[in-house]
Amino acid sequence: MVGIIMRQSRKQTAWKKSRTFGDVKGGRRWPKLKDNIVKRKHSLLKPSEFDKLPIYMVENPSKDFYFPITIDDIKNVLAQLPPEHVEGLTHIWLRKTNKKEKYQGVYTVGSGVRLITLYPFPKSNQLILGKERPTHKLLTWYKGYASEPQKEKDNWYIEFTEESARRYYLERLLLHEIGHYVNETLVRNKAARYKSENSADNYAFNMKIDI
Repeated sequence: MVGIIMRQSRKQTAWKKSRTFGDVKGGRRWPKLKDNIVKRKHSLLKPSEFDKLPIYMVENPSKDFYFPITIDDIKNVLAQLPPEHVEGLTHIWLRKTNKKEKYQGVYTVGSGVRLITLYPFPKSNQLILGKERPTHKLLTWYKGYASEPQKEKDNWYIEFTEESARRYYLERLLLHEIGHYVNETLVRNKAARYKSENSADNYAFNMKIDI
């Protein structure tokens, strides 16, 4: 079931340094890795005791993007994971991207909300990696899903198919964000949380699922 997006007032969602109105614990950017924790507001209300969790939300992507996965795909992945790795997630949002948004996905926590947001994929099925040759770490992340890096007009890029993009979203991107949730809720060592990007990567690499 696709849930209703409930927004707080502009005053309620004002940016704060505290975690009250949303704290991004980690996210993966297009196309480079983001290793530091950043602050971010969210505009969702805490679910009621009657809501079936997680609440799923889907927006129509812009004309140049698409979602390679469905809500049913996500449900299938969650059903294969240990219950304690997913039972506290409140929302999963397939959200329309904008020019300012550079993330592939983010995990946000605050105000009774634990949200995973995934952004759409380019219809070209190409990811532009920038002018510098992509690092071994970055290529390892995409290995098995994308082509070898190619260069065109000073930019490096990798290319997917619709099926490999689907597998990437389910086996890498979604699991990466779930890894942030696991790190935030189950890892007791606070110092280790600052290495959460690596922990989330390892979760995605090591968790095996059938899609």
